[in-house]
Amino acid sequence: MDSRFDNVIGREETASIKWDGRMQKFGRDDVIPMWVADMDFASPECVIEALHKRVGHGVFGYTVRDDAFNEAVVGWLLRRHQWTIQPEWVSQASGVVPALNYLIQALTEPGDGIIIQPPVYHPFARLIKSHHRQLLTNPLQEQAGKYVMDYDDLEEKAAAGGKLLILCSPHNPVGRVWTREELERAGDICLRHGVTVIADEIHCDLVYAPHRHTPFASISKEFSMNSITTLAPSKTFNVAGLNTALVVTEREDLRTRYRDMIQLQTAGSINVLGAEALKAAYRGGDAWLDDLLRYLAGNIAYLKSQLQSLAPRVRVRDTEGTYLVWLDFRELGMTPVQLQEWLVQEVGLGLEAGETYGDEGAGFQRINVGCPRSVLEEAVQRLHKGVKSLGR
Repeated sequence: MDSRFDNVIGREETASIKWDGRMQKFGRDDVIPMWVADMDFASPECVIEALHKRVGHGVFGYTVRDDAFNEAVVGWLLRRHQWTIQPEWVSQASGVVPALNYLIQALTEPGDGIIIQPPVYHPFARLIKSHHRQLLTNPLQEQAGKYVMDYDDLEEKAAAGGKLLILCSPHNPVGRVWTREELERAGDICLRHGVTVIADEIHCDLVYAPHRHTPFASISKEFSMNSITTLAPSKTFNVAGLNTALVVTEREDLRTRYRDMIQLQTAGSINVLGAEALKAAYRGGDAWLDDLLRYLAGNIAYLKSQLQSLAPRVRVRDTEGTYLVWLDFRELGMTPVQLQEWLVQEVGLGLEAGETYGDEGAGFQRINVGCPRSVLEEAVQRLHKGVKSLGR
């Protein structure tokens, strides 16, 4: 155990969506909130020190991405993911979802098809529909309890006029870390049919051995020139509220179209404190992240072993990456509405309903284990008592 992560930090009355938003989200404020993807851990000391130093300066005017920002990004991706990029490939965003919003507008026209792989992060579908693009679903397939891509269906959707594939890698919410071979097969299909890949790799740093994240664009020159990658320090270092993300592509015309769009939308500025946090995290956060990964792996193992023992009808999907675990409640025989009501009102847990991620998620719930072990232990006990009380 690690005291830095065992420490329970009170987040009530800090304007936290996760904690102070419980009444609005669940209709009661006594559930354990384990839904939205932020952690209950303090950010690394290097980040906190950098923010103190910058705040001490006292002036917070408009800022730019300086050389130190770009160098920190380049160094991190090379050191952690063996992906060599050039500083000019990097553009900024206030978040990955805003970046996707602008990329959809910049790279497609109304009526164009955009492929997603549900059950998948729900803003993908919302953004596609809101901009009047055609939503093309390429659902993941369950094989022996593991999710895999349906390549025949992907080929069909690509051939049917798909312009973009939004690839969630690692995948949220099912926790898959796609292998190089899986990515190659999907990427080859996209190349054959002229489908540009947007690789959402925001969870790329949160991967558990023996699995390894493979940046899609790092696989080949062809893939690099047919893709754009979005990523951020927000999930890794728990700095989502500092609104700083990255858009990376080798292909100059894609960079230009994205940058033109964010200027058109007056969204080209950068958060001064977010920039400082990014530089500090990417330059000095390696050891903290290694310790975090060990702690999270322990939480995932604890959750799986305890539920197998105490509530075996709630099945835990293997989690290869992210701190988000996909729980299968289908054996309890409830409708999605009944399941959500039971979890909130009877169990006292605020999880994320699986159908949020598409119809394929019905009967599942996503739980965030980025919390102190004591909080997770209480959640497991509540779930155990709740399942036991069903008497089924």
